[in-house]
Amino acid sequence: MNQFPLLILLVITIVISSCKKDISTTELQGYPDAIGEIIIKKCATSGCHVESSKAAAGGLALETWEKLFEGGSAGSVVIPYSSEQSWLSYFINTFSDLGISLSPTMPVNSDKLSYKEVELLQQWINNGAPSASGQIAFTDDPNRNKFYVTNQGCDVVTVFDTKTKLAMRYIKVGNSENIETPHNIKVSPDGKYWYVIFANGNVIQKFNTTNDSYVGEIDITQGSWNTFTISNDGKFAFIVDFSNNGRIAYVDLENLDLLKIMTANSILFNLHGITASADFKKLYITNQYGNYIYKIDVSNILLPEISTIVIVPGQTQSDVHDLYDPHEVALSPDGTKYFVSCQASNEIRVFKQSNDSLIAAIPVGLYPLELAFSKNNSYLFVSCENDISQINFKGSVYVIDYNTFQVVKVLNERLFQPHGIAVDEKNNLLIIANRNSTPDGPAPHHTSSCGGRNGFIRLVDLSTFEFINNFTIEVSVDPYQVAVKN
Repeated sequence: MNQFPLLILLVITIVISSCKKDISTTELQGYPDAIGEIIIKKCATSGCHVESSKAAAGGLALETWEKLFEGGSAGSVVIPYSSEQSWLSYFINTFSDLGISLSPTMPVNSDKLSYKEVELLQQWINNGAPSASGQIAFTDDPNRNKFYVTNQGCDVVTVFDTKTKLAMRYIKVGNSENIETPHNIKVSPDGKYWYVIFANGNVIQKFNTTNDSYVGEIDITQGSWNTFTISNDGKFAFIVDFSNNGRIAYVDLENLDLLKIMTANSILFNLHGITASADFKKLYITNQYGNYIYKIDVSNILLPEISTIVIVPGQTQSDVHDLYDPHEVALSPDGTKYFVSCQASNEIRVFKQSNDSLIAAIPVGLYPLELAFSKNNSYLFVSCENDISQINFKGSVYVIDYNTFQVVKVLNERLFQPHGIAVDEKNNLLIIANRNSTPDGPAPHHTSSCGGRNGFIRLVDLSTFEFINNFTIEVSVDPYQVAVKN
């Protein structure tokens, strides 16, 4: 029998098989084979999630692995390592034991994904959603600019890539299964670490900003730890407890050690905001429910000296709630003044640092809370959480020239309960976290696995005071505070 035709047939079969593999790799556009078989062939189809029709498909194109990480009109759709925070997994799921299901279920007008397909996609995301070559999104630049947002309702911190304005990671914080309410977050002065404290917890936690990995924590005992201030050398911090009988924790951030907890029974009450002088020897701390703030000389940490400053000259010190209620205090960039937000009287009060005399009282919107400075532009930004702005929206951010004390702008476009604010000087951005925690706020595009209403982020170009792209970036439940890493 002539073997030559069989040999030719074998060679042709090998060539065809090889071509099919090459074509498959090309068609799957950077996705791993099994993932690409689902996304490319069932989602990135004509009229759906492709570049030419993405405007009618949530702004999301899925033609390539790279386009997946350009996100959609509501921000990121896949967060590496976090399927429970990746809303792509909600819209493909029809199985109750695989988590949340949202409608319209994808693919639209087609057979729904099988149990195995949904499970496979979720596992892929939990493994980092790698490309076919093993690349993980947002790992190409360890020095990238970022900003961080605490989500009080889910015990996570959302990590944003400043360049793309996309959420790139959700970092689980806290040390128990209970909701510990991550309340305040700060980046160290050298930009190497970020720290978070909890309104219902017992620790301050430390993370590396290069890859957002956990470094360690300090047990500061159970409390309602609300705010903290870090020394200019990044080595130490003071943390305040909002409990009725207030406490102040003094910690060594380098060696992760609790050095002292200061208490003063019948003296310290309802501590909230804190700032420190440049030499870290004087603390200014607000009494949330009164008409005064504390000034504490900690030159001798073993014997701190406590005094009070009444924020309305001539008044008697009082703990009557709803008169002034100083919430936050912040030292001006040049260190000559400090500013106090008074959430009950709707004003910012300004004091001279050298003698604690009142310089100005600046009327602002309803319920002023957080303060952020722009050194480059001489602006103070004040979030007013309950200010009346537009129909179906609530809240504003006042822009004040901190040298002349004049209000130069009121930002109130499509905000709802703006709380945490931060200035990114390098990228000339103002970042506003909107809690959106009540039912009268904008309906979230999707939900989160821990329940509750998602909030959103809005960005402002500080060159023009225009909101960027007129869109909101949805994040998990109750975004509360913001910190920037350049």
